[in-house]
Amino acid sequence: MVHSLKLSPWMGLFLYFVCGLAMANANVSGVRVWSSPDNTRIVLDLSGAPEFKHFNLTTPNRLVLDLENSKMLAELSKVELSGSLVNKIRASTPKAKGDYRLVIELSQAVNPTIFALKPTGNYGHRLVIDLPDKVGTAQTKKKQQQISKAKNQQQLAGNRDIIIAIDAGHGGEDPGAIGNRRTYEKNITLAIAKRAQRLINQEKGLKAVLVREGDYFVNLNKRSQIARKNKADFLVSIHADGFTSSQPKGASVWVVSTRRAKSEVGRHLEDHEAESDLLGGVGEVMGSVENDAHLNFALIDMQMDYSMNTAYEVAKKVLSELGKVTSLHKKRPEHASLAVLKSPDIPSILVEAGFITNHNEEKLLKTGNHQERIAKAVVKGIKAHYRAKPLAGTLYAQTYGVRKHTVKKGESLSVLAARYNTSVAGLKKANKLSSNTLKVGQVLTIPNS
Repeated sequence: MVHSLKLSPWMGLFLYFVCGLAMANANVSGVRVWSSPDNTRIVLDLSGAPEFKHFNLTTPNRLVLDLENSKMLAELSKVELSGSLVNKIRASTPKAKGDYRLVIELSQAVNPTIFALKPTGNYGHRLVIDLPDKVGTAQTKKKQQQISKAKNQQQLAGNRDIIIAIDAGHGGEDPGAIGNRRTYEKNITLAIAKRAQRLINQEKGLKAVLVREGDYFVNLNKRSQIARKNKADFLVSIHADGFTSSQPKGASVWVVSTRRAKSEVGRHLEDHEAESDLLGGVGEVMGSVENDAHLNFALIDMQMDYSMNTAYEVAKKVLSELGKVTSLHKKRPEHASLAVLKSPDIPSILVEAGFITNHNEEKLLKTGNHQERIAKAVVKGIKAHYRAKPLAGTLYAQTYGVRKHTVKKGESLSVLAARYNTSVAGLKKANKLSSNTLKVGQVLTIPNS
């Protein structure tokens, strides 16, 4: 038996509305391009979830993207290109009526990673196109090999630099916290990171490398991998976070915890980090760290203990220095479960320069003078730690480590003070001498200069 079904006018309108949603346009309202040393990312802002296909063409190299039932509302001629991989972004004639064809002209053949992102934060639907740059990757590897070679040569001589990786939080698609005056955290963190890099490189025996050097996003779990590839001894991640209200203020320093943060600000920081991954996109375009699968787990446990202890010691010194130049949110290092701090082999801390959502601190963080003071405080804290506990085989160990000298004939305290760049009073204090008289064969401790 066949039953007939009569639809009420309201049901018909409902079905029409649902079908209309299913066929809704995914119009492109914006196109942005971000370039990193070995990757270019193109982001399309869309009015709805996209349906798309893509293929590559050669001679010349092109990536063709067909968006179903879509229109381009942005002006492609005004899209700012960066890097050397993308030569031009233009429209072309689509196969199907109502579709939109986007052509990306490239300087080399690529194997793209393309994925859609659902709305999150202040962003709507997006389509992310990740284009690995073979030339840039080769240049990055060459640079890393040069660093590794130089460090190995220094190790043979026992005078290598201590390498500090500086991670500027957020970047690219992920602006981080946004202040009342539309100040983006990603810009503040990069400015402070570059100032810290300059200050560290001015110190003989220290060398700084930036995790990101420009306005592009680096996947959170990749940040410590970049530090590792650069053979970093320590990692400091710079942030200037916000909160749900404008009341919280002051700088803070965070270290890794295996448990969720106890404080409300700490939980907000963890949630913000998770949102950062969504905003920046989850396309994995960088290779995994070599030999990770072969790490000995017993050694990892031992290494993690060392990393956590070292990180906490440095965090206390950095916090002490920050307290001299700005207000503090907490007087002790705080703990949170943050991906950027979880490398077992690299001691890592996260520095919050202040709250960008606090009106007064937003004003300060925008000024070069305050950024410089924050950077100096961070660098002073790191230097203080490694001067007190220099790593073996480094120039710092030669300069600041415990040195011994056996007195020879004709040597005096004044001669030894001049030779080791210290003072007679310093030699006497370090060796508990009550007079200036020395004996041949006597072993003296040489204090740090």
